[in-house]
Amino acid sequence: MEIMKSTRKVILNSDYVVDKLCRALNYPQKFLPLHEPTFSKYEKLFLNLCLKEGYVSSVGRFVNEFEKKIKNLTSSKHAIAVVNGTSALQIALKLSNVKVNDEVLVPSITFIGTVNSIIYNNAIPNFVDSELNSFGIDPFKLEKYLQNNCVIKKNLCFNKKTKRFIKAIIIVHVFGHSAEISQLKRISKRYRLKIIEDAAEALGSFYKKKHLGTFGDFGIISFNGNKTITTGGGGVLLTNSKYLAKRAKHLTTTAKLVHKWEYIFDETGYNFRLPNINAALGLAQLKKLKKMISNKRKIFRNYKKHFKDDKEIKILQEPRNCKSNYWLQTIVLGNKLKKDKNSIIKKGNLSNIGMRPCWKPLHTLKHLKKYPKMNLNNAEEIYERIINIPSSSHLKLND
Repeated sequence: MEIMKSTRKVILNSDYVVDKLCRALNYPQKFLPLHEPTFSKYEKLFLNLCLKEGYVSSVGRFVNEFEKKIKNLTSSKHAIAVVNGTSALQIALKLSNVKVNDEVLVPSITFIGTVNSIIYNNAIPNFVDSELNSFGIDPFKLEKYLQNNCVIKKNLCFNKKTKRFIKAIIIVHVFGHSAEISQLKRISKRYRLKIIEDAAEALGSFYKKKHLGTFGDFGIISFNGNKTITTGGGGVLLTNSKYLAKRAKHLTTTAKLVHKWEYIFDETGYNFRLPNINAALGLAQLKKLKKMISNKRKIFRNYKKHFKDDKEIKILQEPRNCKSNYWLQTIVLGNKLKKDKNSIIKKGNLSNIGMRPCWKPLHTLKHLKKYPKMNLNNAEEIYERIINIPSSSHLKLND
């Protein structure tokens, strides 16, 4: 007897995508957040020790120890712990000699804090496009843009169109995946640009076995509540320069001169030092980092398995030469499904699956439209196609 094969056509729509995710996540009965922290006995132990010792603010052994651990993890020569990633970027730009009306190259696909740090320094963001694989800055488009618009003047990059100097570039490693750092370093050197790596999402991510955030003049990492590890709120500034590290620590501790009792300040500083109690939480979290990243990489493999036969849905994968922490798992929609993106997100959240779109491209925001930019068609395409899905390190998927 001949066995009849099903000829039912699969309808590619929001129901199809959400149903596949529901099956992968065992039809969650409680809401699965996009990313939430994991806590254990270590956090309570370290926080209680901090409270017992009485140093909960910007002075104490936990913040010093946290900086040492981050230095060892990243192999950066210096690490300065601060209150968040944005403040780390702000200080990095200041120490990169970015001044009033200087321009800074920055991708349109990034968190708003990246651009805010430029504006806090009274500088001008110049938006550049991203490439479609890692979502980092597109080196081909960047080089062409600089060739057409810039010359070297006074040993600095001068924008012929805006009549301003471009002092720096902020390279963002999106969702923990490495940008094309080798090519971007080459271009930056040619055009005399200071490199600041926004590795806010990339703790534990490596490019050619070197930790992200250590390729440029400065790097920053975030420890916000939704990151791979958290200090509640916090960040760190990385540099290999002893002089710049000393300057950064001085500026972020209100520019106070060391004295047993006097309060003397020698310049306008910032109250950006990470509190000791937050660092205590971070130290406890670091004990589990290796396991967390191992789990997150397993989560990626499981998601990929569930979507392996789909041509219209791709799970974002680490770029070549990169070992990623897979901070946020991401689905990339094909041409037939991208029109359903908002419906997928709405139905997913109604089905207890936390989802969000990518950040809206920053050049499209009302208050940022006035700033210079190249053609940003890739950034707009990325926004149309991608959705972040549950990624917590303790997440359990259906094997």
